[in-house]
Amino acid sequence: MNYINVPNIPEGKVRLAIVDGRISPSLESGLRSMGIRLIKTEAHLGLYPAISFHPDAVFHHLGERVIVYAPGAAESVLGALSGQGFLLIKGEAELGDKYPASVYYNAARVGNFVFHNTKYTDKVLKENFFKMDIELVHINQGYAKCAISVVDENSIITMDKGIAKAAEKKGIDVLVIEEDAILLPGFKNGFIGGCTGLLDKGKWAVAGDIRKLKSYKKIEDFLLRKGVEIVSLSDESVVDIGTIIPLLTD
Repeated sequence: MNYINVPNIPEGKVRLAIVDGRISPSLESGLRSMGIRLIKTEAHLGLYPAISFHPDAVFHHLGERVIVYAPGAAESVLGALSGQGFLLIKGEAELGDKYPASVYYNAARVGNFVFHNTKYTDKVLKENFFKMDIELVHINQGYAKCAISVVDENSIITMDKGIAKAAEKKGIDVLVIEEDAILLPGFKNGFIGGCTGLLDKGKWAVAGDIRKLKSYKKIEDFLLRKGVEIVSLSDESVVDIGTIIPLLTD
């Protein structure tokens, strides 16, 4: 097994991922049918219910073996990650149930850039980005990883025009979509980043059936140009599960 070097962008078949502990049986079956072992989160008691299990709210993979986690992360999940050889670094910022206290770790790494509202990025994360020479790009959106679906090191999909503008300035190819069919219980709509993740080089997976999104054709055309295949993990409606975070590959 190999640790993923560039976060969110596996170079081979994903064999371990961290996911929302509440995912449906059909989504879990879809992931396991691809040979992926799962570390399922538990609720972070500081967060509001809709995102309390979301991996991207509590954990930030820095690459290779290193993961920064929020204080209050479940010991069972930390133990499972340690058992896979991950080096865990405790962040400084305490998560809370009101914005911006819910977004401190929700930064979105895209190649050598990381996008986040830099007013709220956890200090430990910032220090590590600086040490790694990763450029932290300010955006107004605090829920950056929720809002950004990574396609490759130079391509993303988002519903946020402010993110699109910032990313394009950095030379990233952006597909901007309008979408209101992503479920997020307790809210009117979820995010495209929160319902997706790469599960192999050139395999972009969605938590549900991509054909149920009104932006399906735009996404399909964009990914076709990138040589990226869409994998629908179930025949259910698409749901925001706080990102599928790949950790290990073949």
